[in-house]
Amino acid sequence: MSNPSILCKIEDSIAFITLNRPEVFNSFNREMALLLQDTLDSCANNDAVRAIVITGNGKAFCAGQDLKEVTSPELNPGFRKILEEHYNPIILKIRTIEKPIIAAVNGVAAGAGANIALACDIVVATDHGSFIQAFSKIGLIPDSAGTFFLPRIVGFQRASALMMLGDKVTAQEAFTLGMIYKIYPYAFFEEEVRDLALVLAKMPTLALGLTKRLLNQSLNNSLEQQLALEGDLQIEASSSNDYKEGVTAFIEKRTPDFKGN
Repeated sequence: MSNPSILCKIEDSIAFITLNRPEVFNSFNREMALLLQDTLDSCANNDAVRAIVITGNGKAFCAGQDLKEVTSPELNPGFRKILEEHYNPIILKIRTIEKPIIAAVNGVAAGAGANIALACDIVVATDHGSFIQAFSKIGLIPDSAGTFFLPRIVGFQRASALMMLGDKVTAQEAFTLGMIYKIYPYAFFEEEVRDLALVLAKMPTLALGLTKRLLNQSLNNSLEQQLALEGDLQIEASSSNDYKEGVTAFIEKRTPDFKGN
């Protein structure tokens, strides 16, 4: 039996999801895309999971779509099915799961792989990491919400150039452009990512989830709509046990013990 294309382990309230087709740089086929969706759903519904990390096995984070699948008469699902059943649901799950999701970019993130990373809440990369909007190299357009997120992250002109030219963006360049939060040395990458995820898992994750909802809505709301939503969700956050614990711990000068409710 072959190894599963998605690995998942839960440790210290963190779900570590690993894209596991290293022989093809973790490029997606249908099986892998559907399994990632199932894994994200499982993490979303598991109260023991308070933070999620997505990374890749081997030298790459993810090289995007497995081109052997789309050029095979027997295996090719067709681009509409690939988008509507593979990538679009993955992006929507990443954005709507109200738990912090880290993209730990351990190597090249190309095509859909780059855009899946950019859809996550926090993107970190090893100093060996890179990002490529590779679509134009084979006559395609960017998908997986790349045209939605990248212009908002780096600006219209830079996004246009990166997508049309398909330039490789190094980790340092991605940091300078605001595409990633931090760069970690390759030798310490797993340790640094785990430490970052542990910080998030110990935080008031209900409030983090509400913050994520606000950020999502801010992409489309007017100022008035956003202020109203902030008011509604602040009332919800202030009614939580985490808020009570946070205030009590502050007054008692101790470390809070947040439960995510």
